[in-house]
Amino acid sequence: MSETVLPNDELKAPEAAAQTPVEPAKRSGNGLAILALLLGAAGVAVGGWGVWQVRQLQGAEQGQVQNLQALSEQTRALQQREQQLSAQLAVLPPASELEDRRRLVAQLQGDQQRLSQRLETILGASRKDWRLAEAEHLLRLASLRLSALQDIVSARELVKGADEILREQSDPGSFAAREQLAKSLATLNSVQQPDRTGLFLKLAAQREQVLQLSAQSPEFNSNADALGALTADGDGASRWSQWWAELSKYFQIDFNADDNVRPLLAGQSLNQLRLALSLTIEQAQWAALNGEAKVYTQALDDARSVLLANFNPDNPQSQAMLAALNELAEQPVAVVVPDLADSISAVQAYLERRHLPVEEAKP
Repeated sequence: MSETVLPNDELKAPEAAAQTPVEPAKRSGNGLAILALLLGAAGVAVGGWGVWQVRQLQGAEQGQVQNLQALSEQTRALQQREQQLSAQLAVLPPASELEDRRRLVAQLQGDQQRLSQRLETILGASRKDWRLAEAEHLLRLASLRLSALQDIVSARELVKGADEILREQSDPGSFAAREQLAKSLATLNSVQQPDRTGLFLKLAAQREQVLQLSAQSPEFNSNADALGALTADGDGASRWSQWWAELSKYFQIDFNADDNVRPLLAGQSLNQLRLALSLTIEQAQWAALNGEAKVYTQALDDARSVLLANFNPDNPQSQAMLAALNELAEQPVAVVVPDLADSISAVQAYLERRHLPVEEAKP
């Protein structure tokens, strides 16, 4: 039996062939492990995703439950509202009655509209007509203030207000009316308003002085000094002169007295004269406030007559009151007020021309 000897290269070849499949086996084991890990990780991810989906579904389900509860509450509220509406509808009248009411409302609105149009036709539909009517009223009021109270200041302001209203119209047709108002204003500006309040207060001060008036006892001018000079020197003669001077202060005999002897005022007579003088001054106060010149002059004349006839003119209080009454008598209490009839007629003519048609308004 012969053995065949193989070369070394051939011997190494089978060994290499025998050793070669070992590495692929190891690599395949590692690949399976990695694949298993990947599959495990994928499974974990799929499981987590599934858990997340489950939680999302649970949250959505809870939201739907809440929505269902809200919807159920809204449904109950709607049902209650429906019940209320049904109750209200049950109270409402039937459709035929509502139709009758609607027809009556429409008729009432039509009547109201026609009434409004008629009212606008009567009173004037524009604000300008109202303002012009106000201007005429201001002029009438100014004329009344002049005739009743002689109030120049108020009448002047009222006429200015009427002229301002005509100026706001910006109408050439108001030229004649405004011209007449300008003349009236010029006349009013030329008239001076008397100070009636000042006269009233001055007379009131004189009334207070009346209560302080008193009759002054007359003092006789004796010639005791001359008599003493004519008598002889001596104690008896000088003593007689002193007695005569003292007695002459209380009485004196005048054999040549031709004037009327005026008795002294005292007691009730003095109070009555004070009251009479006070009443005449009060009458003058009333006349000053009301612009009654004749009554004012007559009352002051009566007051001066009472003062001169019954009180001592040598009394300083009487002299001061007499001077004050004389000064007050010269003060005017009445004025010649202008007539505003022309201005009122001019404004009325302007108002009439405004309401005329265009053809008739032309001259």
